[in-house]
Amino acid sequence: MLTSVETELIRVLADPLRLKIVTLLARETLCTTHLVEETGARQTNLSNHLRVLREAGVVETEPCGRFTYYKLRPDVIASLAGQFADLAETARTAADNKRACP
Repeated sequence: MLTSVETELIRVLADPLRLKIVTLLARETLCTTHLVEETGARQTNLSNHLRVLREAGVVETEPCGRFTYYKLRPDVIASLAGQFADLAETARTAADNKRACP
């Protein structure tokens, strides 16, 4: 069963731009300028999405001079992936279970 934290994380990652950001950050640590270039999103829009990802614990920041770099927290993604793997295994083992209709 997914917890409320995991359900919130799924909601956060369901946004196409946030998923694109996460995908980019899985490859390398990037600053906001890089993410604007890669996504084509406006800086203010991107900053709002990064705030949501940061508050959800998906990314963390790394100050570097006047820039802020963002990096993915793979443990958070791995935990969510593990929950989905458990859910899939439950579905496999229960494939023949069928509740009778009243």
